[in-house]
Amino acid sequence: MAAMHPSNSVGIVVPQTARFEEPLTLRSGAVLAGFELVYETYGSLNADRSNAVLICHALSGTHHVAGFHSEQDKKPGWWDNMVGPGKPIDTDKYFVIGVNNLGGCHGSTGPSSPNPRTGKPYGADFPVVTVEDWVLTQSLLADRLGIERFAAVVGGSLGGMQALHWTLAFPERVRHALVIASAPGLTAQNIAFNDVARQAILTDPDFHGGNYYEHGVVPRRGLRLARMLGHITYLSDDVMGSKFGRMLRTEDFGFGYGVEFEIESYLRYQGDKFAESFDANTYLLMTKALDYFDPTHRHKCSLAEALKPATADFLVVSFTTDWRFSPERSREIVQALLDNRRKVSYAEVTSSHGHDAFLMVDEYYHGVVRAYMDNIAVGGQA
Repeated sequence: MAAMHPSNSVGIVVPQTARFEEPLTLRSGAVLAGFELVYETYGSLNADRSNAVLICHALSGTHHVAGFHSEQDKKPGWWDNMVGPGKPIDTDKYFVIGVNNLGGCHGSTGPSSPNPRTGKPYGADFPVVTVEDWVLTQSLLADRLGIERFAAVVGGSLGGMQALHWTLAFPERVRHALVIASAPGLTAQNIAFNDVARQAILTDPDFHGGNYYEHGVVPRRGLRLARMLGHITYLSDDVMGSKFGRMLRTEDFGFGYGVEFEIESYLRYQGDKFAESFDANTYLLMTKALDYFDPTHRHKCSLAEALKPATADFLVVSFTTDWRFSPERSREIVQALLDNRRKVSYAEVTSSHGHDAFLMVDEYYHGVVRAYMDNIAVGGQA
């Protein structure tokens, strides 16, 4: 039976694939002989190509930002509440692009893709990728689509790091950057969380040094634990308390190590679901890209010095209970931009949802994004 899709949805969308044959040199020095990027588009590109918006995904995101893949599809894209006709990023005005990043596991070239040298999945031979590599490949896709300059580049969390780097690597190609629930680099605590998550995967007996594809297994236990740990950091204590508290699944203690508390059941469900749909090698790559991002590293300079190349206007958004990417980190970006006399708007949104707040429907938050996007001038429609 066909699902009833909302009238303000972009509707049925079809992923597309762009193949790049030229060798790609990554920041690590590794070279890919060629690669593919899977992407989706929503809305129409106008006559002067001035209304393109790039959405950069976070750690577990994909190219499927909005809409549905079939009439029967009940689950929309991961940011469907933000992107669509009449929504804050309005597809009646903008031509929106979502890309599955290089190293991903949803169609773009990554560890589970065939290595042209061997015909087998890359596995452990797939090189480490960085935010810089992603932005470079996104720029190549923009070239392919005939987009010289984006009206806006938008991202939350790891996606916000990409949006920020776009303004540094290709300042002439970005008019506006929306950096949401993000940071100019991870804290030591965040790097530590990522390392524990990676260790859960790396020490899983089914990992086989990253070549588990050849063994017909998946390091499910490690990936499950990694996701459970990550999920804890995405939520606030308030949300955990209000949703689960100390609720037990039965009336009394079991005096064992099974699932007794509702929060335990929830985390295991989230871990199991993630382990069924995400690739462990991709998880390792994404967390390492998070760790490595630091605009100040290469030049050993202050953040203000590092952000000097940016010429875009900015909207920076943070959330009060986001302890993984705290408002203080967003304010560092804002101050560095102001030091460079950049035009920057900042909103600190009161929310109980922790880091996940950037994915949630929130009237004030959506209003801020809508107001900013509505004020971006674009040319006429084709």
